[in-house]
This record gives sequence, C-alpha cells and structure tokens, in this order.
Amino acid sequence: MLPDLDGIEVLRRMRADSPEVPVLFLTARDAVEDRVAGLTAGGDDYVTKPFSLEELVARLRGLLRRSRMTAARHGSELVVGDLVLDEDSHEVRRGDDLVELTATEFELLRYLMRNPKRVLSKAQILDRVWNYDFGGQSNVVELYVSYLRKKIDAGRAPMIHTVRGAGYVLKPAAGG
Repeated sequence: MLPDLDGIEVLRRMRADSPEVPVLFLTARDAVEDRVAGLTAGGDDYVTKPFSLEELVARLRGLLRRSRMTAARHGSELVVGDLVLDEDSHEVRRGDDLVELTATEFELLRYLMRNPKRVLSKAQILDRVWNYDFGGQSNVVELYVSYLRKKIDAGRAPMIHTVRGAGYVLKPAAGG
C-alpha cells in the first residue's frame, strides 16, 4: 500500500542489493494470503496493525539476534587492525601475541570490535554486556575497560579510546 511500489517489490529490490539485511513487514494488510506472500517473498517477520509496541520491539530483537547468529556463522573472526577475536574458539590475538581474557572481558571486547570506530556510551555497553537490569557497581564499565586496556594496549599503540562525555571507541592503532 505504498504510493509507488508495493512492499513485496521494495523487498525484492532490497534483497538484490543486500540479501543479508533482515526485513520485518509492518502493515495493515492482515489477510493470511498477504502474510504468506510477504514471508514467501523473503520477509523475515510480519506484523500487522494495530500492534503493540512491546511485541514489535520483541520481534525486532529476535530478528536482530537471528541475523547476528547468521553473520557469525559466515565467519567467526572479528578483525580490527592487528587485533583478532575468534568467536568460536574464544581466542584473542594482538599481533602475534595471544591475549587471555575473562568471559566478561571477551564480551566487552566483542561488542567493541563489532562496532569499530563507533563511540559507544557507557549505557549502551552496560545494556549489551551486562544487560540493562544489572544492579552492580556503577563504574563496572570503566573498570572492565581498564582491564581490557591493560591486556590489549599494554606496550603497544592504544586501540581503546575514551571520548569524554560520550563513551568509548575501539579503532585500529595509528599506523596499524
């Protein structure tokens, strides 16, 4: 019910350019044949109006979770500069050196490496690594970033940077 193209045609054009992008139909068309057509054409989920915002958010989270799992299957290594994180073996290397990390340090580094050159706020990191309902100490993000810096940046050009008032960013070391 779009003005120039219908949703199925938009989906077909999107899939031609970016087949891996998850697609959720949000529409007033609620007939079974419309839902089947949308999903058969390659939609990943289908929500009809009226909808609850909570359900929409839950479906989007599920869609993103599934798309991340698919992306991880295509390659288990994240690489930023000379830093390599293998999601399958949980090994981390900086250059030729193996870096030993705790499970929480690994999750924090994985999140930073999945978002290279992007400033991530403490709230975003807390939500992703510790979940939003974490009730522990308020400086846990700063604490774990300092642990990571000691292990990742020790004796090398730094990769983990603080952006005052905004958060943290991981980027390749200068010259690396």
